[in-house]
Amino acid sequence: MIYDNLLNEAAQLGIDTYEKPMSPRNKGLYSDNVIWINKFLRTRTEKACAAAEEIGHHHTSFGDILDLSDVSARKQELRARQWGYKRLVPLSSIVQAHNAKVKGRFEIAEYLGVTEEFLQASIDRYRDRFGVLTTIENYIIYLDPLHVVEVLT
Repeated sequence: MIYDNLLNEAAQLGIDTYEKPMSPRNKGLYSDNVIWINKFLRTRTEKACAAAEEIGHHHTSFGDILDLSDVSARKQELRARQWGYKRLVPLSSIVQAHNAKVKGRFEIAEYLGVTEEFLQASIDRYRDRFGVLTTIENYIIYLDPLHVVEVLT
């Protein structure tokens, strides 16, 4: 479902999306309003995570960034990944998972429709940005280890 939503979102942005056989090291590529998703990714969840990052490239990247030895290319790659993290794992969704009584990384990832690897990368990025905790509305989100506490006022 999330993958389908992302494909629709891409289409609304004028992006054509194709599944093509690619080397295992590539989950997806974006160039000139075209996204290629690796056909060999095993699940639609993996494809959704790849699609989110590639749509992130549409919003955040410019030029040829395939040479990751270039600092500018690495920064653009990170920005696209961060866009995908915010799109699929916003902090509010971690609170929603908590309120739905979802426990453990596997179940949270399943609830959010992302891979455990993508969830962990999202959490790691939030931790790099905010430190070990952050707040949203009446909640404290502890990022290491991951748990949420409601603050009663």
